[in-house]
Amino acid sequence: MVSVISKDGKVLMPCSNAVARLLVSSGKAKHYRKKGGPYRIKLLYETSSYVQPMNLGVDVGSGAAGYAVYNPASGEIVYMSEVACRDDIPGRMSDRAKRRRDRRSRKCRYREPRFLNRGNSTREDRLSPTMVSKIHSHEREISLVSGAYPIGRIILEVGSFDTSLMANPQLADPSVRPWGYQQGPNYGFENTRAMVLSRDNHTCQICGGKHRDEKFETHHIVPRSRGGADTADNLIVLCHTCHAALHRGEVSLPKNGRRKGTLRYATQMNSLKTRLSARYPEAVRTYGYVTKANRLSMGLEKSHSTDACCIASGENRFRICCNLFRKRCVPDGDFQQTQGPCSGQRLQTGKIMGFRKYDKVRYMGGIYFIKGRMSSGYAILMDIDGNKVDFSQMPKGKKTPKLSNMKRIQARSTWMVTEEAVTRSSV
Repeated sequence: MVSVISKDGKVLMPCSNAVARLLVSSGKAKHYRKKGGPYRIKLLYETSSYVQPMNLGVDVGSGAAGYAVYNPASGEIVYMSEVACRDDIPGRMSDRAKRRRDRRSRKCRYREPRFLNRGNSTREDRLSPTMVSKIHSHEREISLVSGAYPIGRIILEVGSFDTSLMANPQLADPSVRPWGYQQGPNYGFENTRAMVLSRDNHTCQICGGKHRDEKFETHHIVPRSRGGADTADNLIVLCHTCHAALHRGEVSLPKNGRRKGTLRYATQMNSLKTRLSARYPEAVRTYGYVTKANRLSMGLEKSHSTDACCIASGENRFRICCNLFRKRCVPDGDFQQTQGPCSGQRLQTGKIMGFRKYDKVRYMGGIYFIKGRMSSGYAILMDIDGNKVDFSQMPKGKKTPKLSNMKRIQARSTWMVTEEAVTRSSV
């Protein structure tokens, strides 16, 4: 299906590919492309603006989100997409802060210290840069789809995540729920260490008190350097003698620990739900258990795009009549100009032989994205997921991609886009 725009810029009902080719070849329409969106045509003659409203289903996600447009009149899915949000912003900001501190210690060591001098840090209702990026990713895709199809209703799948229950599943017990939220696992103890000492009865868990040490220490079963958690199920009580022997590799631990879990996505989802509901007050809200029941009744596999189709169609069965757009949000530009401990080496941020980072290119019959460039004329290519493409099996002279052998399909944008064919089936 091809999106259609009227002569005065209004969104009309989509048409088939054959009709779009006839309109363009006869001079009644022209190509109307927009980066990241479906293929469109714009009519060059006056026509009626009657449309049949469609449903836009949004599978809201913190890491990735799904979108689908459903036409209730024909029972067809005319648009599907999956958008991967950015998760590299905290690391980039930490790296920037480290470089800033290093630079100021070298060049501004006598400057008078300042405190809370940035207005944005004290602004009310402020969101972190990560959350701003994720919200903008959702709003941008919704705006793009609304400008291509006559959307009459937006359906958002939202949900509230109880992070306390996710961290401590015992709270699901009705007998624990009334008091469990007020009396956590460390209730009655000063800290986690005191609770672990009481749990292990102030006894070394390796020697059982044979060394008669008076000093007891808590040890991380899974080291924090390897992602170990600071919770009680990853801590064990050892005497000083066994603790030293353990670090020398002379003894081993009697049980397994736990790696650090993360609830940041659940926390971000709670914020996304609130912000998107306020941004689109007319949107209809649904929940994950409803989508799951509809998806299982239709026998579909779990994915963001299929969930979005179930959200848009509700309990109605649908027929897929489009390809899947996969999108990945990337930075708008390379803002780091130099590298090295003293910023002595300047980075090439402009074009090299007409190519920039994240450009969409064609090489050896495949579609890739530029991950890195070399001033000598070579490049490193990657797929839409950011994985480096290995060309070691290619013939001699083509094992390392050359920029001169590539053709740019699309210039760098704030997202990388690929279009994949899906099974055109009825569900």
